[in-house]
Amino acid sequence: MSDVTWLRRWARDGRLYAILAATGMSMKAVFVKLGYAAAPVDALTMLALRMGFALPLFLGLAWLARDPKATALTAKDWLHIATLGFFGYYLASLFDFYGLETITAGLERLILYLYPTLVLLFQVCLTRQRPSNRTLQALGICYLGLGVGFVHDLQVTGMSGALLTGAAWVFASAVAYALYFVGTGAVVGRIGSMRMAGLAGSASCFFVLLHYALAGNPAALATLPPAVWLNGGLMAVVSTVVPIYWLSLAIARLGASQTAALGNLGPVLTVFASWLLLDEPLSVFQLGGLALVILGVTRLKPNPPAVLPVARKPVSASV
Repeated sequence: MSDVTWLRRWARDGRLYAILAATGMSMKAVFVKLGYAAAPVDALTMLALRMGFALPLFLGLAWLARDPKATALTAKDWLHIATLGFFGYYLASLFDFYGLETITAGLERLILYLYPTLVLLFQVCLTRQRPSNRTLQALGICYLGLGVGFVHDLQVTGMSGALLTGAAWVFASAVAYALYFVGTGAVVGRIGSMRMAGLAGSASCFFVLLHYALAGNPAALATLPPAVWLNGGLMAVVSTVVPIYWLSLAIARLGASQTAALGNLGPVLTVFASWLLLDEPLSVFQLGGLALVILGVTRLKPNPPAVLPVARKPVSASV
């Protein structure tokens, strides 16, 4: 079978789009780290660059997803969209960028990938249903994997306040991201996944840019080297907006569960991209922790009502 033939077949059945989406999302932490290395730039500035580039793309996504036959959005819908944008792209991204100032990209992706377990725990609290023994075992495997992966960063940097603070910021990002997914299920059916992604993403861009205008230094943007601008633009296109489109294509062809399974490639790709592009060391602890977290996530079987299918809707790119 020729390369062109199997690429066409994978494009038709959605596998190609799911892998492309996972690849794009996995590169976000690498672009952040490359931006930090190019100049003494802070997390808020990097996030403002990302969202400044992403805003017209999100607006374009919302425009492409418009449907003249769709029900008009109510004031309550707009409030939901603004709230989801606040948690899912603004707070989660801001906390994540703060964490990446002090921890490796590999550990960042390992912590963020725990968000399905947090979605499950939030749903358990809301429904007051006890999780199954299989689910509890899966949670234990996930957090054991995080502990094993944490040993890698301890070996590289030693036990330090900066490492713990960075890990705490990224875990807070995972919490905010999980809250976003819990809230998504209440409105995505009415608004539509692509439309909501464009509108919620646009709202988050406004939050970030307002924050930067009030607390940042917009005048310093003119002094940033081209490499910082380049990585901000790459984050916006490759790791934010385009993966949303690819995910939607994959979901339409493969379904949510199979697309999510291929999304397990994301943390693996981040670890190896960090090793190749950032010269971050690769250890047995990191690979072992990564394998355990992925195993735990794939074993999650929530009690009815189902949780993870909601979390896997194609409404968001990586934070």
